[in-house]
Amino acid sequence: MGAKLLIVDDHDGFRAEACELLRAELYEVIGQAEDGKSAVAAAQRLRPDVVLVDIQLPDFDGFEVARRILAESGAPTVILISSRDGSEYGRRIAQSGAAGFIFKGELGRAAIDSLLAAQR
Repeated sequence: MGAKLLIVDDHDGFRAEACELLRAELYEVIGQAEDGKSAVAAAQRLRPDVVLVDIQLPDFDGFEVARRILAESGAPTVILISSRDGSEYGRRIAQSGAAGFIFKGELGRAAIDSLLAAQR
């Protein structure tokens, strides 16, 4: 089994599809969250290896979620995701502390593993 993942997105349908895809690619999806507050709590409770965080969330954005999760000791790797092109966010991705950005249409093992490898 691959890394333990937490998926954070406010769309139920996307979370379900992402779980199915990533489990098929031998990741262990250990949790889901639909907003920033529950994402931070789930990351503390579940201790995933990787948190996939949608940039657009209903309470606070993915950049703030990344900041809060990464402030914890032993923090997981955070990867920002969006249905919008990463260029729309400019330097905010690099300044967020996240390992990087994946366009939702390209989400999969190759993209995640590439960012994880760059972290080593």
